[in-house]
Amino acid sequence: MHALAGGTGDAATRGASARPRRRTTVVGVLGELLITAGVIVLLYVVWQLWVGDLIYGAERNATGQQLSQEWAQAYPSTNDPDEPEQPTAVDPVIRPEPSDAERFGVMHIPRFGSDYAVPMAGGVSRARTLDPIGIGHYPGTSMPGEPGNFAVAAHRTTWGKPFNRIAELRVGDPIVVETPDGWYTYRFRTLEYVRPDQVDVLLPVPQQTDVPAGTAYITMTSCSPMYSMTERIVAYGVFESFTPRSAGAPASLTEGNA
Repeated sequence: MHALAGGTGDAATRGASARPRRRTTVVGVLGELLITAGVIVLLYVVWQLWVGDLIYGAERNATGQQLSQEWAQAYPSTNDPDEPEQPTAVDPVIRPEPSDAERFGVMHIPRFGSDYAVPMAGGVSRARTLDPIGIGHYPGTSMPGEPGNFAVAAHRTTWGKPFNRIAELRVGDPIVVETPDGWYTYRFRTLEYVRPDQVDVLLPVPQQTDVPAGTAYITMTSCSPMYSMTERIVAYGVFESFTPRSAGAPASLTEGNA
């Protein structure tokens, strides 16, 4: 019994000694580090392009809705909801141009959903306006309702992607800009793609040099194609009407909600 036990133990020992030992090499360590780094990068991309966008988009809309509520409380409507609305032409209030990163409005696009309410601020830098706030106003262009070109920019991907669905706009869709003074309704007209250096889309009359503006336009710009910056997608609209806050929200604000 002892001999059998001793013999079995010796064989096990010899077998264990015969198995090759795993050696840790620089190449192996480097490979594992690269795999780990790849997984981290992949997770970051997933976060930035999908999960993060959902969170950022919800935050933008929540901030815009909060601004709307604050303005509604500060400037309550005097319109009687029991009285039928009498459409009247009202001259738009022209607000002063905002300073860089100064919030001045909220954009509503019913085509993009009833909860679409993205804050607007001065400037179009990523660091101060487009990334942390949402939609930026090109300095030197017109303000809402003012004759000329009210030109704005926003991301089409990442950071909440406010203009992600810009290509889905249809002719006649309302684009409503809300400020403390009221609502400025534009109607979408056309869409085009231009080179990044084609800045004449920001002229008072888009792409028309030395032509005085007698109409108020809106120009919305973003990158194209998706996840690239080789072109710019540009959406144009024409001003339709101004609704003062005292008259209550216009019908265009809920028109054809997606």
